[in-house]
Amino acid sequence: MEFEPVIGLEVHAQLLTQSKIFCSCSTRFGAPPNSNTCPVCLGLPGALPVLNRQAVAMAVRSGLALGCRINRKSLFARKNYFYPDLPKGYQISQYDLPLAAEGIATISLPADPSEPPSAAESKRFRINRIHLEDDAGKSIHDQGGTTQVNLNRTGTPLIEIVTEADFRSSGEAYEFLSFLRQVLLYLEVCDGNMEEGSLRCDANVSIRPVGAEAFGTKTEIKNLNSFRFVRRALDYEIERQKAVLLEGGRIIQETRLWNEQTQSTEAMRSKEEAHDYRYFPEPDLLPLVISQEWLDELQESIPELPDARKTRLEADYGLDESLAGLLTQTREFADYFETAARKAPPVKVANWMIGDLTRELKRDGREIADCPIAPHHLAELVELIDTGAISGKTAKDVFSRMYQSGEAPARIVEREGLRQISSEGELDSVVDRVLDANPDKVEQYRGGKEGLIGFFVGQVMRETGGQANPKLVNELLRGKLKAKS
Repeated sequence: MEFEPVIGLEVHAQLLTQSKIFCSCSTRFGAPPNSNTCPVCLGLPGALPVLNRQAVAMAVRSGLALGCRINRKSLFARKNYFYPDLPKGYQISQYDLPLAAEGIATISLPADPSEPPSAAESKRFRINRIHLEDDAGKSIHDQGGTTQVNLNRTGTPLIEIVTEADFRSSGEAYEFLSFLRQVLLYLEVCDGNMEEGSLRCDANVSIRPVGAEAFGTKTEIKNLNSFRFVRRALDYEIERQKAVLLEGGRIIQETRLWNEQTQSTEAMRSKEEAHDYRYFPEPDLLPLVISQEWLDELQESIPELPDARKTRLEADYGLDESLAGLLTQTREFADYFETAARKAPPVKVANWMIGDLTRELKRDGREIADCPIAPHHLAELVELIDTGAISGKTAKDVFSRMYQSGEAPARIVEREGLRQISSEGELDSVVDRVLDANPDKVEQYRGGKEGLIGFFVGQVMRETGGQANPKLVNELLRGKLKAKS
């Protein structure tokens, strides 16, 4: 029997606010355990929550960027469940009336490797809702069997982005998560750091016979903190469910965890439904009302998003789709490119960025914001090559020095005497000396061994310390060798 997977995602994104969603405690990662806490986020008696306006603004901007309808009025609720790292005994979330709903994400999916490039397609994935909530703390289980609780994260503002079950493969889920992270980074509402828990994903997965309309029994895979783990966990769970059904068994609705060591999902607990959590209206918070004026202001603040920027770079700078896609991976990388491309040929700037610059940044674990080479200096380097002031080979050396020192390329070229010799008068005598010193090779060239032109060029380059313009040297040599024949 042929099966198809049915996958839905629940993505938790930590908002980049300075303070928590209902109190003034810091959201700084890495502080000493339980130091970023107060009576409000610890749930002490008499402490009342006060909503963080910046968190609301970030959530609204996220909803608008993802094509959602923003509900001008939304409600908070208490989601009751009991864990050691949830000091209030409930999470403040939104249930009946969320902040945003009914969004659409249109994503370009890569072509199947077995298909031609033209087989790549776009697919629309529906977003059911986006709601605000506060985060729980963190339980730390050690090997001695004890559990410690760090409540620094308690009260950190989150948005939960819940999709419809529109994904039919782990690859589609992976591409959606990549798209979502990119959008949130462009909006500057989340840092996307999965290792620190800033972006986490739960995946609901079931399988059904191909052609069937009804969904199968789903399992939920919790707390996936890597896109790679999402893909592996989904692939494993799909195959596990297939094996269970083909052996005559039935799928149990449950929550499972991904074990990276065993490369398998493992049962955690029976799956809860909404009624298991016992949602109640939050009595300490008024309904959240967004004015039309503020909504318009937030709409105006949304930057050019990745797909739109990619399309514009293709049109404005003559880039192909692949190059434009690489340049728009982050807002800062695209900004760097556009600054440099105003002063030098765009495609050449892009190639330096995607090649040498990216390699150096990755090696040092740096982001483009920390790049020691200013955009106008990279443009200047490209111009030095284009005008013949330095050769491509010399440019590699100059680039390396620029990266180490942050200096302008022209200054390095002048100080180190690296400027290319592009004067015919200067090179003419050097070419003559090389030909006069190698009469046997000249005769062989005249006899038909035209491949020896590379030998003559190499000799001239050696004579000039590698500073001769190779194109001009080639022209001079061919002219003189032709005259000699």
